[in-house]
Amino acid sequence: MEIDVLISGVQSGDRRMLARAISVVENKMPGYEELLLSLKYQQTAPVIGITGPPGAGKSTLINALIRHICSQTNADGLPNNIAVIAVDPTSPFTHGSLLGDRLRMQEHYLNPQVFIRSLATRGALGGLSAKTLEICDVLRASTFDYIFIETVGVGQSEVEIIGLADTVVVTLVPEAGDEIQALKSGIMEIGDIFVVNKMDRPGADLFAAGLIRTLHERPLHGNWSIPVLKTNASAHEGIEELFQSILSHGNNADPKKQSDLLAERAYRLIQQGRMKDVSVGDLKIELEKNILKEGFNMYRFVRGFY
Repeated sequence: MEIDVLISGVQSGDRRMLARAISVVENKMPGYEELLLSLKYQQTAPVIGITGPPGAGKSTLINALIRHICSQTNADGLPNNIAVIAVDPTSPFTHGSLLGDRLRMQEHYLNPQVFIRSLATRGALGGLSAKTLEICDVLRASTFDYIFIETVGVGQSEVEIIGLADTVVVTLVPEAGDEIQALKSGIMEIGDIFVVNKMDRPGADLFAAGLIRTLHERPLHGNWSIPVLKTNASAHEGIEELFQSILSHGNNADPKKQSDLLAERAYRLIQQGRMKDVSVGDLKIELEKNILKEGFNMYRFVRGFY
């Protein structure tokens, strides 16, 4: 298929063309670089990252937010269009995603306002897929009003989302432990909004109060004071307040954070570009040739690749 046709389809909001373009980028098919270079990105669609440990209710929270946003119209008076990137663990057999979102978000799959795409981590750490950044940019070049990214749910290493999302929502549950333990996990350092989900469970108020005390020790991002909100996503409680906080954070974006965000994105793209000719398979072959030689040194070996 001609790249020009894909680009036109992406920018017009054609879902079939969009899905095809994402596959081209994800699998580095011929023409994927031309596609990325030719896209015109809209700056108005906020990218919202939903992260947190397994079992915190991230998918249920996104479901509730989608339902809420779909009931409203955008600035042009048209129905809101929403894209969701759901990062799932990699199947050990197919090396693709386990498609958990098809179960978690099945109520939205037939909704023409919602586009959901599963991505496999493919060994990447940090809660994201290796190609999430580029695929997110493909979505930003289309007609969406909001873009959600749900991380895989691996716990303390889920910090890469801060380099991609305009607003990071950290979802926790009362059973997550005391505020000191929560502070130790990496995800506590990255949130713009904290959500104590499943607020009907015992200890929710106490846990939320502990989070508030802990977060007061963090420096402010510009004029933004990090809120701690309580929700019960399955009952749609607290969703309006959460959505308004997401909008408010977007309106109070710290220019320094925006430049940090762009620099992080650029760094990762440059890193990927410089590593594209290096594969584990090739390294293994070269190591097998050299590892038994007298005086083999791993650092000298690696230096030959950069």
